[in-house]
Amino acid sequence: MARQPEGPPPPPTVQKLRLRYAKRGPLRFASHRDLARALERALRRAQVPMAFSAGFSPHPKISYVGAAPTGAASEAEYVEIGLAERRDPEAVRAALDASLPPGVDVLECVEAAEGGGSLADRIDAARWRVELPGVEPEELAAAVAAFLASDVVTVAKRTKNGLKDVDAREPVASAASAGTAGCAILTMVVRQVTPAVRPDDVLAALAAVADLRPPSPPRAVREAQGRLDDSGIVADPLGPDRAARTRCQGEHAAV
Repeated sequence: MARQPEGPPPPPTVQKLRLRYAKRGPLRFASHRDLARALERALRRAQVPMAFSAGFSPHPKISYVGAAPTGAASEAEYVEIGLAERRDPEAVRAALDASLPPGVDVLECVEAAEGGGSLADRIDAARWRVELPGVEPEELAAAVAAFLASDVVTVAKRTKNGLKDVDAREPVASAASAGTAGCAILTMVVRQVTPAVRPDDVLAALAAVADLRPPSPPRAVREAQGRLDDSGIVADPLGPDRAARTRCQGEHAAV
Protein backbone atom coordinates (compact mmCIF):
# COMPACT_ATOMS: atom_id res chain seq x y z
CA MET A 1 0.00 0.00 0.00
CA ALA A 2 1.36 3.42 -0.96
CA ARG A 3 2.53 5.59 1.88
CA GLN A 4 0.26 8.57 2.57
CA PRO A 5 1.27 11.98 3.97
CA GLU A 6 0.54 12.38 7.66
CA GLY A 7 -2.08 14.83 8.89
CA PRO A 8 -5.22 16.21 7.28
CA PRO A 9 -5.21 17.29 3.63
CA PRO A 10 -4.66 20.99 2.96
CA PRO A 11 -7.76 23.20 2.75
CA PRO A 12 -9.18 23.60 -0.75
CA THR A 13 -8.75 26.64 -2.95
CA VAL A 14 -11.76 28.90 -2.44
CA GLN A 15 -10.61 31.93 -4.43
CA LYS A 16 -8.22 32.56 -7.33
CA LEU A 17 -6.63 35.98 -7.75
CA ARG A 18 -4.81 37.20 -10.82
CA LEU A 19 -2.15 39.88 -10.47
CA ARG A 20 -0.32 42.13 -12.88
CA TYR A 21 3.01 43.40 -11.65
CA ALA A 22 5.95 45.36 -13.03
CA LYS A 23 9.68 44.84 -12.72
CA ARG A 24 11.59 48.08 -13.06
CA GLY A 25 15.00 49.62 -12.63
CA PRO A 26 17.76 47.32 -11.36
CA LEU A 27 15.19 44.58 -10.68
CA ARG A 28 15.01 43.94 -14.42
CA PHE A 29 18.27 42.02 -13.97
CA ALA A 30 16.70 39.65 -11.42
CA SER A 31 16.05 36.16 -12.73
CA HIS A 32 12.59 34.63 -12.78
CA ARG A 33 13.66 32.29 -9.97
CA ASP A 34 14.79 35.23 -7.81
CA LEU A 35 11.50 37.03 -8.42
CA ALA A 36 9.52 33.89 -7.61
CA ARG A 37 11.33 33.55 -4.27
CA ALA A 38 10.74 37.24 -3.52
CA LEU A 39 7.02 36.85 -4.27
CA GLU A 40 6.65 33.81 -2.01
CA ARG A 41 8.37 35.64 0.86
CA ALA A 42 6.15 38.69 0.27
CA LEU A 43 3.01 36.54 0.34
CA ARG A 44 4.04 35.23 3.76
CA ARG A 45 4.86 38.71 5.08
CA ALA A 46 1.56 40.05 3.77
CA GLN A 47 -0.23 37.14 5.52
CA VAL A 48 -2.07 36.12 2.39
CA PRO A 49 -3.90 32.83 3.22
CA MET A 50 -2.41 30.71 0.45
CA ALA A 51 -3.81 27.35 -0.60
CA PHE A 52 -1.25 24.56 -0.87
CA SER A 53 -0.85 21.48 -3.00
CA ALA A 54 -1.25 18.05 -1.40
CA GLY A 55 1.49 15.46 -1.00
CA PHE A 56 4.74 15.13 0.90
CA SER A 57 6.12 18.50 -0.29
CA PRO A 58 3.22 20.97 -0.30
CA HIS A 59 3.76 24.12 -2.38
CA PRO A 60 1.73 27.33 -2.43
CA LYS A 61 -0.58 27.44 -5.40
CA ILE A 62 1.16 30.01 -7.60
CA SER A 63 1.10 29.94 -11.39
CA TYR A 64 3.36 32.22 -13.43
CA VAL A 65 2.58 33.17 -17.01
CA GLY A 66 5.22 34.14 -19.56
CA ALA A 67 7.96 35.67 -17.42
CA ALA A 68 10.06 38.35 -19.14
CA PRO A 69 13.72 37.48 -19.83
CA THR A 70 16.42 38.56 -17.40
CA GLY A 71 17.61 42.07 -18.29
CA ALA A 72 14.26 43.24 -19.67
CA ALA A 73 11.94 45.50 -17.72
CA SER A 74 8.22 44.85 -17.84
CA GLU A 75 4.92 46.53 -17.09
CA ALA A 76 2.94 43.36 -17.75
CA GLU A 77 4.00 40.35 -15.70
CA TYR A 78 1.18 38.04 -14.63
CA VAL A 79 0.71 35.51 -11.84
CA GLU A 80 -2.28 33.59 -10.46
CA ILE A 81 -2.54 32.58 -6.81
CA GLY A 82 -4.97 30.25 -5.03
CA LEU A 83 -6.29 31.26 -1.60
CA ALA A 84 -7.66 29.06 1.18
CA GLU A 85 -9.76 31.97 2.49
CA ARG A 86 -11.51 34.72 0.57
CA ARG A 87 -9.90 38.16 0.59
CA ASP A 88 -10.59 41.53 -1.00
CA PRO A 89 -8.41 41.68 -4.14
CA GLU A 90 -7.42 45.32 -3.63
CA ALA A 91 -6.38 44.63 -0.02
CA VAL A 92 -4.21 41.74 -1.22
CA ARG A 93 -2.67 43.96 -3.90
CA ALA A 94 -1.79 46.72 -1.44
CA ALA A 95 -0.38 44.36 1.20
CA LEU A 96 1.67 42.41 -1.32
CA ASP A 97 2.97 45.57 -2.98
CA ALA A 98 4.13 46.91 0.40
CA SER A 99 5.93 43.61 1.11
CA LEU A 100 7.90 43.43 -2.14
CA PRO A 101 11.24 45.18 -2.78
CA PRO A 102 11.25 48.50 -4.67
CA GLY A 103 11.19 47.84 -8.38
CA VAL A 104 8.66 45.01 -8.16
CA ASP A 105 5.30 46.78 -8.12
CA VAL A 106 1.91 45.07 -7.96
CA LEU A 107 -0.28 47.13 -10.28
CA GLU A 108 -3.56 45.24 -10.31
CA CYS A 109 -5.33 42.32 -8.66
CA VAL A 110 -8.65 40.84 -9.78
CA GLU A 111 -10.62 37.75 -8.85
CA ALA A 112 -10.65 35.07 -11.52
CA ALA A 113 -14.13 34.62 -13.00
CA GLU A 114 -15.75 31.20 -12.66
CA GLY A 115 -15.58 29.24 -15.90
CA GLY A 116 -13.42 31.89 -17.56
CA GLY A 117 -10.63 29.54 -18.60
CA SER A 118 -6.99 29.78 -17.67
CA LEU A 119 -4.96 32.96 -17.69
CA ALA A 120 -2.37 31.36 -19.98
CA ASP A 121 -5.07 30.80 -22.63
CA ARG A 122 -5.54 34.58 -22.84
CA ILE A 123 -1.91 35.33 -23.68
CA ASP A 124 -0.36 34.57 -27.06
CA ALA A 125 1.58 37.76 -27.84
CA ALA A 126 3.51 40.63 -26.24
CA ARG A 127 4.11 44.27 -27.13
CA TRP A 128 7.70 45.48 -26.68
CA ARG A 129 9.39 48.87 -26.64
CA VAL A 130 13.16 48.82 -27.20
CA GLU A 131 15.28 51.95 -26.85
CA LEU A 132 18.46 51.94 -28.95
CA PRO A 133 20.90 54.61 -27.70
CA GLY A 134 23.34 55.71 -30.38
CA VAL A 135 21.06 54.67 -33.26
CA GLU A 136 19.33 57.26 -35.43
CA PRO A 137 15.60 56.79 -36.14
CA GLU A 138 16.24 56.81 -39.90
CA GLU A 139 18.79 54.02 -39.54
CA LEU A 140 16.33 51.92 -37.55
CA ALA A 141 13.50 52.65 -40.02
CA ALA A 142 15.57 51.27 -42.91
CA ALA A 143 16.50 48.17 -40.92
CA VAL A 144 12.88 47.53 -39.89
CA ALA A 145 11.73 47.89 -43.50
CA ALA A 146 14.31 45.34 -44.65
CA PHE A 147 13.30 42.99 -41.85
CA LEU A 148 9.56 43.21 -42.59
CA ALA A 149 10.23 42.69 -46.30
CA SER A 150 11.96 39.38 -45.55
CA ASP A 151 10.05 36.11 -45.51
CA VAL A 152 12.54 34.41 -43.17
CA VAL A 153 15.38 35.78 -41.04
CA THR A 154 17.32 33.03 -39.33
CA VAL A 155 19.31 33.77 -36.18
CA ALA A 156 21.22 31.56 -33.76
CA LYS A 157 19.45 31.37 -30.41
CA ARG A 158 20.92 29.89 -27.26
CA THR A 159 18.56 27.36 -25.69
CA LYS A 160 18.97 24.88 -22.84
CA ASN A 161 20.04 22.36 -25.47
CA GLY A 162 22.64 24.67 -27.02
CA LEU A 163 22.53 26.95 -30.06
CA LYS A 164 19.56 26.53 -32.37
CA ASP A 165 18.66 28.30 -35.61
CA VAL A 166 15.26 30.00 -35.35
CA ASP A 167 13.22 32.22 -37.65
CA ALA A 168 12.95 35.63 -35.96
CA ARG A 169 10.67 37.04 -38.68
CA GLU A 170 7.57 34.85 -38.60
CA PRO A 171 6.54 35.57 -34.96
CA VAL A 172 6.76 39.37 -35.40
CA ALA A 173 3.22 40.55 -36.13
CA SER A 174 4.22 44.21 -36.46
CA ALA A 175 7.22 46.47 -35.98
CA ALA A 176 7.74 50.22 -36.24
CA SER A 177 10.47 52.77 -35.62
CA ALA A 178 10.38 56.12 -33.83
CA GLY A 179 12.57 58.13 -31.48
CA THR A 180 14.67 61.26 -31.46
CA ALA A 181 18.17 62.12 -32.63
CA GLY A 182 20.67 59.76 -31.02
CA CYS A 183 18.10 57.30 -29.65
CA ALA A 184 15.83 55.28 -31.91
CA ILE A 185 12.88 53.34 -30.48
CA LEU A 186 11.67 50.01 -31.83
CA THR A 187 8.10 48.99 -31.01
CA MET A 188 6.88 45.54 -31.97
CA VAL A 189 4.27 42.90 -31.29
CA VAL A 190 5.67 39.39 -31.07
CA ARG A 191 3.63 36.18 -31.00
CA GLN A 192 4.45 33.43 -28.55
CA VAL A 193 6.34 30.57 -30.17
CA THR A 194 8.64 27.79 -28.97
CA PRO A 195 11.44 28.59 -28.50
CA ALA A 196 10.43 32.15 -27.63
CA VAL A 197 11.60 34.95 -29.92
CA ARG A 198 12.63 37.88 -27.74
CA PRO A 199 13.93 41.41 -28.35
CA ASP A 200 17.56 40.31 -28.53
CA ASP A 201 16.63 37.80 -31.25
CA VAL A 202 14.89 40.52 -33.29
CA LEU A 203 17.90 42.79 -32.85
CA ALA A 204 20.12 39.97 -34.11
CA ALA A 205 17.81 39.72 -37.11
CA LEU A 206 18.13 43.48 -37.78
CA ALA A 207 21.89 43.06 -37.69
CA ALA A 208 21.60 40.20 -40.19
CA VAL A 209 19.42 42.04 -42.74
CA ALA A 210 20.74 45.60 -42.34
CA ASP A 211 23.94 45.43 -40.26
CA LEU A 212 22.22 47.44 -37.50
CA ARG A 213 24.48 47.16 -34.44
CA PRO A 214 23.64 49.55 -31.55
CA PRO A 215 26.81 50.95 -29.95
CA SER A 216 25.20 50.93 -26.49
CA PRO A 217 23.13 48.25 -24.71
CA PRO A 218 19.46 48.34 -25.75
CA ARG A 219 16.78 48.90 -23.09
CA ALA A 220 13.79 46.62 -23.57
CA VAL A 221 10.44 47.02 -21.81
CA ARG A 222 7.52 44.67 -22.22
CA GLU A 223 4.52 46.99 -22.27
CA ALA A 224 1.70 44.46 -22.61
CA GLN A 225 0.82 40.79 -22.88
CA GLY A 226 -2.43 39.29 -24.10
CA ARG A 227 -4.25 37.72 -27.00
CA LEU A 228 -3.58 39.29 -30.37
CA ASP A 229 -6.78 40.26 -32.18
CA ASP A 230 -7.37 40.71 -35.91
CA SER A 231 -6.60 44.44 -35.73
CA GLY A 232 -3.16 43.83 -34.21
CA ILE A 233 -4.14 44.93 -30.70
CA VAL A 234 -2.87 42.99 -27.69
CA ALA A 235 -5.95 42.52 -25.49
CA ASP A 236 -5.86 42.93 -21.70
CA PRO A 237 -5.87 39.36 -20.25
CA LEU A 238 -7.54 40.56 -17.03
CA GLY A 239 -10.37 42.27 -18.91
CA PRO A 240 -12.77 39.28 -18.95
CA ASP A 241 -12.38 38.79 -15.18
CA ARG A 242 -12.98 42.49 -14.58
CA ALA A 243 -16.06 42.46 -16.83
CA ALA A 244 -17.47 39.36 -15.13
CA ARG A 245 -17.03 40.98 -11.73
CA THR A 246 -18.87 44.11 -12.91
CA ARG A 247 -21.77 42.04 -14.27
CA CYS A 248 -22.00 40.11 -11.01
CA GLN A 249 -22.09 43.31 -8.97
CA GLY A 250 -24.78 44.71 -11.23
CA GLU A 251 -26.92 41.62 -10.86
CA HIS A 252 -26.61 41.75 -7.07
CA ALA A 253 -27.57 45.42 -7.07
CA ALA A 254 -30.68 44.68 -9.15
CA VAL A 255 -31.97 42.03 -6.75
